[in-house]
Amino acid sequence: MSKNKQTKFAELDALPNVLQYPYKVLKGLEGRFPYRGVWGTKVFGNDHPIIIELGCGRGEYTVELARNHPENNYIGIDIKGNRMWSGATTAHREGLGNVRFLRAEIESLTSFFGDGEVSELWLTFPDPQMRKVRKRLTSTHFLMQYKQILRSPKLLHLKTDSQFLFTYTSLVAKHNGLEVLECHKDIDEEVSETSDLRRIQTYYESQWRGRGISIKYLKIALDNLSHTPIEPTEEVPWDSYRSYGREARNTMNQTNQKI
Repeated sequence: MSKNKQTKFAELDALPNVLQYPYKVLKGLEGRFPYRGVWGTKVFGNDHPIIIELGCGRGEYTVELARNHPENNYIGIDIKGNRMWSGATTAHREGLGNVRFLRAEIESLTSFFGDGEVSELWLTFPDPQMRKVRKRLTSTHFLMQYKQILRSPKLLHLKTDSQFLFTYTSLVAKHNGLEVLECHKDIDEEVSETSDLRRIQTYYESQWRGRGISIKYLKIALDNLSHTPIEPTEEVPWDSYRSYGREARNTMNQTNQKI
């Protein structure tokens, strides 16, 4: 681990707005997370709606939502502590009492939240995982977990650059009879510039925008998801700019340099 990462992890340990429960810690507690079902009373000290962002990265989206909506509580979740450090330090410095960060694996989500404890769930620019359905954050495997912890209406927000993930998620909604409340193929063309969707941008979003890639958005209610959800069988075209693994890209770049 680099010195910079070590410093960030040490500072993260000292931040009062960060809870660190990676799998090995949770396993030591036999899966008994102390705040499951009592985030409002024990962590935030109120009964305001709880909104979570999965794969929050640097935490920009979580922090900005918390700034704009003091009437809600926000939790950014990611396993990468060195990235989370940025948002957590900003929130602490600004005294944002309605935001927390949880360093943990998303796969353990139901260990951290009680049934119906969460009001809304955000996915902002997740890896589309074009090769691995089970790791895809909008796969039915994950949607079942989201449905369990969400209260009605069980709202899922997806903001993405990926046409692949946008199409796949739309198909998941279609095959499972889920209500699509909002659907935008290009938020710059279809959404007001005063909307949070337009005004709040993550580091990765700015990168995709810089490459001329449109930003898509879906808002879906998961209430109708059955106990036996259906995975789409249609073949969805891959994103051309994501179609190569790191090793393949490096090989291709070396070949191009030789040419």
